[in-house]
Amino acid sequence: MRRLSNHIGTTVFASIGVALLVLIGLDAVGEIIDQSGRLGRNYHFSDALIYVGTLLPSRLYEFMPFGCLIGCLIGLGILQGNSEVVVMRAAGVSPLQVVGFVLKPVLVFIVLAMAIGEYFSPYLDQLAEGRREYLLKGETAQDSTSGFWNREGNEFMHFNAVFPGGVLYGVTRYRFTDDKTIEEASFSSRATYNAVEGYWTEENVSITRFYGDRTEVDKKITRHWDSELTPNVLTVNILPADALPIASLSGYIEFLRQQNANTADYEVAFWRKVLQPLIIIGLVLVGISFVFGPLRESTMGFRVFVGVVTGVTFRIVQDLLGPLSIVFGFPPFLAVITPVVFCAALGVYLLRRSG
Repeated sequence: MRRLSNHIGTTVFASIGVALLVLIGLDAVGEIIDQSGRLGRNYHFSDALIYVGTLLPSRLYEFMPFGCLIGCLIGLGILQGNSEVVVMRAAGVSPLQVVGFVLKPVLVFIVLAMAIGEYFSPYLDQLAEGRREYLLKGETAQDSTSGFWNREGNEFMHFNAVFPGGVLYGVTRYRFTDDKTIEEASFSSRATYNAVEGYWTEENVSITRFYGDRTEVDKKITRHWDSELTPNVLTVNILPADALPIASLSGYIEFLRQQNANTADYEVAFWRKVLQPLIIIGLVLVGISFVFGPLRESTMGFRVFVGVVTGVTFRIVQDLLGPLSIVFGFPPFLAVITPVVFCAALGVYLLRRSG
């Protein structure tokens, strides 16, 4: 039985790996084509390749459920095509035992996905975006069409590029009085965060102060900047909710609750992250049940097509239920868990019928 388990596990593991390579490869080609429209004097084709390559871990995390679904359909389809499944069934191996054999390699990919989503993709996503924006705009004056805006009291700030660890490029700050009159505007080419002392240091600062009918311009090599803004706060505000790690999502949800702000978007992202293993297992159960049931005699191409359609349908339902939970006020947890329960129930039902 151990040899059989290893054989099925190896086949499924290799099939999932190939499926993920194809999915990520197609996505990378599309992203490179999209980035080619941004090429310019400082942003070259090699920079676009680096940008796409830096985003690969997050793409791997995003495509993991679909890759596991399609990989299981391909792997079990290969065994079915070689009549190995028929021999296994004749030898008394039940579909539930096959499910156990298949889930072993799937668990490896689940652990890999969780590690990437928590420890690698948030940092690399911010690094990729920061590097691209730096090359496109760098330390030049403010480009209000992109970058990141932030408000702190009577001060509005804009950053051309934000790197992880507390490095900003192209920092523009506008300070207003209580009656909404501009008091000071400044621009610095770069600002770095001192984590020990808890303040920012601006470099190459140009300051314009407004005094009624006159202005005063001042320049400084460096300037001390006290602010409640920290690299962690920047990460939460810059990255989309589904790109944040679970710990950051949990902390930010608690912060929004204390401010009586809407937390629905971040709760949906939080539960998607937490329930990612169940999402993958639910889709895998559907894939296994298809091979033992409706797709038993189908061709490999048709199995892949069904897997793609199933994965896309699952994602559409997820994307619809998330906003619906915000509109109608039902718990975001239900919006995430409902399609997972449906997939698992459908898979178990089809497996029982085939057994």
